[in-house]
Amino acid sequence: MMKKFNIAIAGFGNVGRATATLLLSRRMRYRKVYDADVRLVAVCGSQAGLFKAGGLEEEELGTLEEGFAGPEFIEKSGADIVIESGPSDFRTGGPGLSYLRSALAVGRDAIVVSKGALVHSGAELRNLATKSGAMLKLSGAAAAALPTIDLLNHSLKGCQFVEIEGILNATTNYLLDAMVLRGVGFDVALREAQEGGFAEADPRNDTEGWDTACKLLLIANFGLGANLKMDDVKVAGLQSVTAEQIDEWRDQQLVPKLLGRLNFVNNTLAAQVGIVPVPLSDPFANVRGKDKAIRITTDVMGTTIAISSGKEPVATAAAALKDLEHILEARHAKPRSAAQL
Repeated sequence: MMKKFNIAIAGFGNVGRATATLLLSRRMRYRKVYDADVRLVAVCGSQAGLFKAGGLEEEELGTLEEGFAGPEFIEKSGADIVIESGPSDFRTGGPGLSYLRSALAVGRDAIVVSKGALVHSGAELRNLATKSGAMLKLSGAAAAALPTIDLLNHSLKGCQFVEIEGILNATTNYLLDAMVLRGVGFDVALREAQEGGFAEADPRNDTEGWDTACKLLLIANFGLGANLKMDDVKVAGLQSVTAEQIDEWRDQQLVPKLLGRLNFVNNTLAAQVGIVPVPLSDPFANVRGKDKAIRITTDVMGTTIAISSGKEPVATAAAALKDLEHILEARHAKPRSAAQL
């Protein structure tokens, strides 16, 4: 018996729209692999949205209607699964916090793309999901196309983690590469990144290390079961880099990377973000431009490295829909074998 799943997307900027488009293109896959009739029944931004009980089509997503927004709108849509991809604000939780509280409290599964609510109120949201039986997934928030929590919870399950370090922010990796490899000044490199569409108009969360710190907290709290707060993370960014340092790194054949690091000090999990010059022999030295990477060192499986070069915003959308497939599998039936497809 094919089961119906109604999906709502809260937050309809570039990532939300890319998620909608990719989801609609994969409906036949969901039918074949999971016996699931997946319908996009609602989308909304901060002030406007759309609803259609039978499911929206791509051509209907062009113009949103005023007043169709907010957690109440999502509740009225009858969505089974909410994908939250709105603006991220880790200091307040942002608009996503009210959507997630509303969804998880009544047992709606949630797929989170924006980091703010999870950093601000992650423990509360995990508790809500546990009490209601809802599933809470966050691949899109925890470095998007780069697998982070998946590696911890699946590929390396059962291991003791010695150290985790990652290049988790594409903008800062691009800026450092431009300054060191091409000799471009910070302002010029930033303008290039903004014109390329992957740096924010206000880039301080990226350049000051806060975005990396947010992702590091999600990896720690949702991947390792920790309960770290932002105050527990030592954070430094690019603002302290000088031209003299860049020349010195270049002369010493070192490549600076903004790294987020988790390791255990006296059985306590320590978290820090800062610039680390790595030698050319280090795989991180070859993570260029907008690419991201993670390196996980364990007790018995050694060191695992993953590198991602997914193109945004579709890579983040794909990460969110990876989470959707995990939910479909868990909520309905095991996927069919390759011979049945």
